[in-house]
Amino acid sequence: MQIQKALQILLDKQDLSADQMRAVMRLIMSGGATDAQIGGFLIALRCKGESIDEIAAAAEVMRELAGKVPVRCEHLIDTCGTGGDGANTFNISTTCAFVVAAAGGRVAKHGNRSVSSSCGSADVLEAAGVNLDLTAEQVASCVNEIGVGFLFAPKHHGAMKYTIGPRREMGVRTLFNLLGPLSNPAGAPNQLIGVFAKDWLEPLAQVLKKLGSRHVLVVNADDGLDEISIASATSVAELKNGQVTTYTVTPEQFGLQRASLAELAVDGTASSLAMVESVLDNRPGPARDIVALNAGAAIYAADIADSLAAGVEKAEQIIAGGAARAKWDALIAYSKTLTN
Repeated sequence: MQIQKALQILLDKQDLSADQMRAVMRLIMSGGATDAQIGGFLIALRCKGESIDEIAAAAEVMRELAGKVPVRCEHLIDTCGTGGDGANTFNISTTCAFVVAAAGGRVAKHGNRSVSSSCGSADVLEAAGVNLDLTAEQVASCVNEIGVGFLFAPKHHGAMKYTIGPRREMGVRTLFNLLGPLSNPAGAPNQLIGVFAKDWLEPLAQVLKKLGSRHVLVVNADDGLDEISIASATSVAELKNGQVTTYTVTPEQFGLQRASLAELAVDGTASSLAMVESVLDNRPGPARDIVALNAGAAIYAADIADSLAAGVEKAEQIIAGGAARAKWDALIAYSKTLTN
């Protein structure tokens, strides 16, 4: 399909079919479209409003072209979110990955360097000493041997190079902000996904249903956080057993006190790393509490706990017992033994 025809359909406020969307995405991701065409397409799509079928088709192409991480195991989960909430909190979902691994999950943590936050997951892990220069097979080895591996997005999504220029020059949210959490190279069927806007909760859960996911929680807090918040209520769209349900949770439901997000804010990689390690060292406070909330949700989404409450309780026990810190230290040490 010619991208010019797709542009006209979108400008007429009509949805592309799944086949049309796949064709355009393959064109873009193979270098067959100019920067101007890519930019125009992404803006037209956003102005029209991305449909569930369009997002799912685009994610299928992203998955098709990704460098696969060959992991096949039970309780395989990703904790990657969309980012873009502007809160500049420490790396909450990255910290959660080690708690989930210590609970018996297998975490294929998809992530990148900072784009809109003070510190990206790749930045904090690299600062801690994790070797990011790994092959897909070596990342799979980390998941299998340690229980957690980091899937550094640029190493697995080479075709994204064609979109970097237009996206950077436009500087606005596009379809690709949604595609990151939907295109895990290990194909994790279980996920905890934080999104930057409440409008995307149920649509992304429906997209993941189309993509064949098993158990997913999509979350956005009333305070705008793309996590389960310690400062407000949080809305959840849950995909489980092929059905999507929505509900709200609060910190008080899990015996936790509310706290200001200001207590979780960091100004760069060093301060984020310090806060991550304080949580893993079981230092009491809002940082530990928000990790327990989100790690508990991921433990539940990984089908290790029977309920969200049971997951949070398990997360608190794991942090307190030092098992999450042990996973952190183990990944740092093991990744350094892997060289290309």
